[in-house]
Amino acid sequence: MSVTHDQILNYAGIHVLKKMDLKPADGGIQMPVILDAALAPLEDVLERLVLQGRLEIDRKRQRYALTKAGLQYIGSLIDEAEAVIDEFDEWETADMVAELRARNLDPLRARFLWGWYQGEFDDLVQFQERRGIEPVEYAWAHFITSPAFYANLALDLEDPN
Repeated sequence: MSVTHDQILNYAGIHVLKKMDLKPADGGIQMPVILDAALAPLEDVLERLVLQGRLEIDRKRQRYALTKAGLQYIGSLIDEAEAVIDEFDEWETADMVAELRARNLDPLRARFLWGWYQGEFDDLVQFQERRGIEPVEYAWAHFITSPAFYANLALDLEDPN
């Protein structure tokens, strides 16, 4: 299962929105308008979120801010993730993938939202270590925008037989 650049931008955007919505004590971040090298891979992601109306630039504070539409989008993603988990929690992977495809739904999106909702990606270094990814990418923005992250997620959707 391959991932497109468009999917990477969408899923990384979902991840960024969650990080921006969380309180700092819970792992939340403030996203500066001028990105340092560690956040530079998010430039296209942030631009897309602004164009979608989910983020806006707070010029006074020189950072991105969630919009009302962005908060509503996060709510709809939570609803979507809960629906996927509620329906498919007890299913075998191959059956779930087949059912999602029969409904013309993207299994990778379902897998991403499942992990996103349950906090599996809140610490991407820990995620990589648990899954045996070598070498570990310590800059989360680099990893969430890399095809390697999504290729690793796609492994969970393969039929083990």
